[in-house]
Amino acid sequence: METGRARELTTAMTADWRAPVQVSIGQHGDTLAVAGGGHAEAGTRSIVFQGRIHWVDGAVAGMTGAEIAKRLLECHARSGEDFLGRVKGSFVLAIMDPEAGYVLLALDRIGQHACYYTLSGEGIVFASGLRDLLRHPAVEPEISSQAVFDYVYYHHCPSPGTIYEDVFKLEGGQYLRFQRGTWSKEYYWKPDFSERLEQPEQAAQEELLSLLKDAVQRDAGDPSRTGSFLSGGLDSSTVSGLLSTVHPGSCNTFSIGFPVKGYDETEYARAAASHFATRHHEFILQPEHALNAVLEIAGYYDEPFGNSSALPALYCARLAVENGVDRMLAGDGGDELFAGNERYQRQLLFERYERVPSVGRTLLEGALSMLPAVVKNRGILHKANRYVEQAKVPLPDRLQDYNFLHRHRAETVFDAGFLEAVDPMEPIGLLRTAYGRPERADALNRMLYMDWKTTLHDNDLVKVNRMCELAGVEVVYPMLDDDVIDFSTTIPSAIKMKDGRLRGFYKDAVRSFLPAKIIDKSKHGFGLPFGIWLSDYSPLRELAYDSIEALKKRRFFRPEFLDHAVEMHRSVHAAYYGELIWILMMLELWIGGRNTNQ
Repeated sequence: METGRARELTTAMTADWRAPVQVSIGQHGDTLAVAGGGHAEAGTRSIVFQGRIHWVDGAVAGMTGAEIAKRLLECHARSGEDFLGRVKGSFVLAIMDPEAGYVLLALDRIGQHACYYTLSGEGIVFASGLRDLLRHPAVEPEISSQAVFDYVYYHHCPSPGTIYEDVFKLEGGQYLRFQRGTWSKEYYWKPDFSERLEQPEQAAQEELLSLLKDAVQRDAGDPSRTGSFLSGGLDSSTVSGLLSTVHPGSCNTFSIGFPVKGYDETEYARAAASHFATRHHEFILQPEHALNAVLEIAGYYDEPFGNSSALPALYCARLAVENGVDRMLAGDGGDELFAGNERYQRQLLFERYERVPSVGRTLLEGALSMLPAVVKNRGILHKANRYVEQAKVPLPDRLQDYNFLHRHRAETVFDAGFLEAVDPMEPIGLLRTAYGRPERADALNRMLYMDWKTTLHDNDLVKVNRMCELAGVEVVYPMLDDDVIDFSTTIPSAIKMKDGRLRGFYKDAVRSFLPAKIIDKSKHGFGLPFGIWLSDYSPLRELAYDSIEALKKRRFFRPEFLDHAVEMHRSVHAAYYGELIWILMMLELWIGGRNTNQ
């Protein structure tokens, strides 16, 4: 539990929620106006929430947002913060009592929504959008050097911090309690990785598919106005297929392709669309589309955001809107629930080294250390030495072996004065904290849980949420349904990766549902072909290189590092260094445009 005390407290508390929900309490206004989500009052207390809420101990189906809000307020009156353990769904909520100087903020288990806050001389200021929070007169935003460093490490600004000093965001399954200047922050929910599979494996596979169908059924709206992202991968194909069973003959699916070999998966999306007889729509992205949208994308995010797949997400969402769809189902989450990323498989190979008796490890490491470098760095001995070197690094640190800032010394990347203001160990510290949070879990489940924060809450959900919002379409995540999450924690790791296969259990569960072409396809490891587009399309290259040049004035980076990044893209490794160029370009475009976008 984290605790603290604000510097001062008045009775003013403000919640400037992103439209369509707007709340103002205290000296900044006395009216409450809510459209969407839900709002209720009881005496001096009030509640407002955004999102979709359903209950553990009783259905709320058919209730209006106001009725759900009233029930939440009643449960809080009886149980205090403990009531959050019985709430399911995707939501952000605030309970306020100005007379008692009390505020409770909470997010759903994974953090499908967002909540920003700062503790100021006026008490606490909070919002579901960072830009809304910045409009409050008590907030004086100043860019955090640490956050810029963390952005380069992660390619986004990780929670609980933000790009601004003294402004923070809640994490999934977390609440913040503020009362009369004192605050505390706790996790009201953490997964119990019991790995207790209390039924035959085949029955468990059938249950998973049933739970996913229930989640899709819950999220499916008007057939003519609901669609699904369809990349051709396992998750989006499963969600799209289940939506087609809910809306037979009228399921809309949407895909984005690229005219670059090795990056395009539309053949798999078409195979899934044909298999489920969906109304399929696709759009092929060209480099000029990136040029047209990159400034818009950079400016729409509340913080610098370097995930280049935001571009296809935006165009896919806009394609849906053009076809009359205003709610999209996304497949995010399956890899992180059921072990679908190659890094999980690779790390478990390294974990086996710990099971070698210590005497054997000592002898092997001693023998390798005595070999001349010219011998040790060749053939099978090189692989053995590299394996041992990596295996000796504990998780989660070992996961970052590929990270750019682990392969390049910070002092060769960043300005010396800038580095004085940052802690280079903070990013890995955040990973260690998340990895260690589950009270009982093996290495695989700890990696999965860590990715619920770093990959989903901080990255992928931010990407899709904001791009759908920019396009004007709602997005929901059936894979992240609470019942599906709870079920995933009961599946033993040995079954999740049965026979060493990525998502072995999940694939077996959907094998009779999805076409074999989808099940048996190799994992797609590419993203946006930005590096290649930079080489081939001069207007985009000029924008990117001009942004890198402008970034020199920020005094974050060593100028020679920025020049080196451009030169390496021009000469070799266009794809690898293209991603670095994108990350740096988006940082500069966000900073350069923030005064006009706030």
